Amino acid sequence: MYNRRTTFLALAAVLVTFGALWLTNRAVTPKEATWADVLAEARFGGYRIITSEELAKLYQKDAKNITLVDTRQEWEYRTGHIKGALNFPMEPTWWSRWRKAPALETFLGPDKDRLTAFY
Repeated sequence: MYNRRTTFLALAAVLVTFGALWLTNRAVTPKEATWADVLAEARFGGYRIITSEELAKLYQKDAKNITLVDTRQEWEYRTGHIKGALNFPMEPTWWSRWRKAPALETFLGPDKDRLTAFY
């Protein structure tokens, strides 16, 4: 009886360990963001969506009053960016955006009336 219970507990521990390792180490393909996802996130965050043509007009008209935040990785930013854009590297996952939200608020400062564009 004691031997069966010990064997069962050891087998259960091995299965739980194997399952935990499988779940934490499996490859997860990130979901491609759709336009509907972008619009939903903008509504949730209180952002206004503008086209690249509108941004170009605003930038040419008054570039000093626009804060452009480039959320690509630093090496991507170094390969080329819009003049005056600030780099704030962020992974394209909801977890990264949620985790870095307070740092982004600190990065941008308290001015909520300023037009900010992310790309």
